[in-house]
Amino acid sequence: MKYIALILLVWMSSFQAGQDLYACKNARIALFSSAPIEDIAAASTSGTSVLNTTTGQLDFSVNISSFKFKKSLMQEHFNSEYLESDKYPKAVFKGKIQETINAAQNGTYPVTAVGELEVHGIKQSRTFPGKITVSNGTVSLAAEFMVKCADHDIKIPTIVFHNIAESIKINVNATYTLVPQSK
Repeated sequence: MKYIALILLVWMSSFQAGQDLYACKNARIALFSSAPIEDIAAASTSGTSVLNTTTGQLDFSVNISSFKFKKSLMQEHFNSEYLESDKYPKAVFKGKIQETINAAQNGTYPVTAVGELEVHGIKQSRTFPGKITVSNGTVSLAAEFMVKCADHDIKIPTIVFHNIAESIKINVNATYTLVPQSK
């Protein structure tokens, strides 16, 4: 009986070692613009992400229209005038984490993701710092970085130049679940 338990334990360990794909369907992505006249803040909790902890591949996507603002007029202008969400419905990041992550060992890992960020139809090569935390099988990611409006051809009319910052602070928080592997 002891031998069967040992064989099962070894088999389960090797089976789990091959599972390295994690997904998040409700990543929180927040943006913040600090300007002399008014601060602008919005958030979406419907970002999606896939993380492969073996290869480091990291993909994110968020629907632009899912960002919610405190003022409905800000939300309307954000979607229609600045990000043109009808024409460019998503912001997407496809990249790779440069550091090795051990999803089987609890800890916090400072990471750097290198890849391509597409916003408003414009792709830019970017490097983002962040951290991945592993806690009892749960993998989470947190990152904060700046995005310049000009880098993505987001035009700010001179009439509202003092209301919107040239660079927008982005905060990303995602908690991943292991994707079951087919046998």
